[in-house]
Amino acid sequence: MTKVKKRILVACGTAIATSTVVARKIEEEMAKRDIPVQTTQCKASEVKSKVEGHDLVVTTTFVSDTGDVPVIRTVSFLTGVGIEQDIEKIVQYLKD
Repeated sequence: MTKVKKRILVACGTAIATSTVVARKIEEEMAKRDIPVQTTQCKASEVKSKVEGHDLVVTTTFVSDTGDVPVIRTVSFLTGVGIEQDIEKIVQYLKD
């Protein structure tokens, strides 16, 4: 049976470098845990218009208007400090 991919919206200020780093790290870490994910990157200002259909928002800056979609705000993917705790938060949100 194929697992359904969980959809994660990754947001940062400009949707260029930071969100790319965060998205790739999330993909790597979830693959290690056999959790299929699909990441989409966007600017923080675009979250409201892009959040629909996603299971989780991971952001490096403040975002609002995510409806019922949970948000994890973190810089640990950039600094390395606290990354294991944030990965565990993501795992908990994505579990069926």
